[in-house]
Amino acid sequence: MKRYERLADDIAGLIRNGILAPGEKIPSVRHASQTYGVSPSTVFQAYYLLEDRGLIQARARSGYFVRALAGLPLPEPQPSPAAHETTDVDVSELVFSVLGSLKNPHTVPFGSAFPSPDLYPLARLARSMAHSLRTLAPHDIIADMTAGNPDLMRQIALRYMVGGVRLPMEELVITNGALEALNLSLQSVTQAGDLVAIESPAFYACLQVLERLQLKAVEIPVHPRDGVDLNVLRDRLRSLPIKACWFMSSFQNPVGSSLSELRKLELYGLLREHQVPLIEDDVYAELYFGERPPRPIKSLDDDGLVMHCGSFSKSLAPGYRVGWVAGGRFAERIARLKLMTTISPSVPAQTAIADYLQHGSYDRHLRKLRYTLERQQDAMLASAARHFPQGTRVTRPSGGYFLWFEFPEQVDSLQLFKLALAQGISLAPGPIFSASQGFRHCARLNHGHPWSTDSEQAMELLGRMLRSF
Repeated sequence: MKRYERLADDIAGLIRNGILAPGEKIPSVRHASQTYGVSPSTVFQAYYLLEDRGLIQARARSGYFVRALAGLPLPEPQPSPAAHETTDVDVSELVFSVLGSLKNPHTVPFGSAFPSPDLYPLARLARSMAHSLRTLAPHDIIADMTAGNPDLMRQIALRYMVGGVRLPMEELVITNGALEALNLSLQSVTQAGDLVAIESPAFYACLQVLERLQLKAVEIPVHPRDGVDLNVLRDRLRSLPIKACWFMSSFQNPVGSSLSELRKLELYGLLREHQVPLIEDDVYAELYFGERPPRPIKSLDDDGLVMHCGSFSKSLAPGYRVGWVAGGRFAERIARLKLMTTISPSVPAQTAIADYLQHGSYDRHLRKLRYTLERQQDAMLASAARHFPQGTRVTRPSGGYFLWFEFPEQVDSLQLFKLALAQGISLAPGPIFSASQGFRHCARLNHGHPWSTDSEQAMELLGRMLRSF
């Protein structure tokens, strides 16, 4: 164990034992350096690790504080076990049956894949669309269809640059949301029958894409805090002809885990050693809770191996269906596949988002959105601690809007899903996130909607249902 990891564990123990109370300021970097006899850089690394674990948070010009819910009694879930080496994917019927049941707008939306639309500046975006279309030259409507709106591409490239990623514009391909970017990226490096390493549990759309393309899944366990298990991945890369990896490096859906910068570096080293391309699904990158945005694995890529996929659907414009991929060495192949399928995302949607990014205070909106999502996470965690039975475990992500619950072994989350839906409560049961339909005693809950009396009552009712198993 490294010195900064030992220091982080010491402070985590103080928090969990109640010696450092929720909301209390922890020692400054200078004071901790002197007290523990380590360098300031070691203290910073320890504090960044504690932030990643969701135990502390930085406040501008004030220092670091214990998060309000760091001392909750609900423990962290167990790391998922290593699955079979390869799995044929057949989950679509189950996924469709679950998703089809979530359309009722009157249910409590714990099973939703999106935060509340009320959190987004939709009226301001509408003004941006009206303004951008008035100034759009008729020729540009056609010219921008295949290549993408140049103003939007410049704004995306600028955000990469601010985040420390120097990205040539020719790498960018604008797509119909992130899901098309992910689909095209996977198609560019695989063919039917190939093996693809994915997370376990994984985003259910990832499983559906593999099923549609007749690809086999190599499930890599995900640690609830630290992300994909690199030891298992190393073994699989050595023993199996894996053609691609599809991972979320930050705020993984459904678990919420994030790879540290050191683990991202280790992962990239493995992929480069084996020359296996990475499809980096990074749609939640802007929804971090700390002061520092997570750096994508793309920032390490000097070999063109990483296809970095993003979207505005989760951070700004749900329903506009504007995403992108920074395709590395595969960009031209991805662009050609796009021309063979959908040709172009909506030009008006692209121009609206480009105008908003230039004039609409995007970063101010993001600060407000992050603050709201973090407070709503606190509310759901506190409610779960009050109402859910002993033996329940839960993640504490440092971004995004999902919590992954591991219930006592006797709970069947598919049955829980049906019971809850009958009472007007939706949730996402664990088996839809697994190629082998595992995680039957787990579920994903969405805290991206304003916390209300209905939310609290729904958690209480779920708690009673859980105790009935």
